Amino acid sequence: MKEFWVYIMASDFNGTLYVGVTSNIVQRVFQHKTDAIDGFTKEHGIKKLIFLEKHESAESAITREKRIKAWKREWKMNLVEKENPQWIDLAHNWYEQGKLQSGSLPTQG
Repeated sequence: MKEFWVYIMASDFNGTLYVGVTSNIVQRVFQHKTDAIDGFTKEHGIKKLIFLEKHESAESAITREKRIKAWKREWKMNLVEKENPQWIDLAHNWYEQGKLQSGSLPTQG
């Protein structure tokens, strides 16, 4: 079964936020962390994965992403802080020198 992810990334604690959706969270976070794609996250130095939510369908993930994007910043911060009060980078151990560390990835199922 394919999984879809809604995620929030930040430039730093209390920093600039980015809300996204993807079917390949490992690849997408790597793209953010390495500035592989020009745009908002690269311009604002957004590299920390601070919120992650799994969905079983593209439709539910996209709906949730759009809903969160429309929220006030305070609501987004409350969502993050409920699950990750220290804004720890949830992907801090996914990669080592550009190599994937599979034991540290989000669980499937």
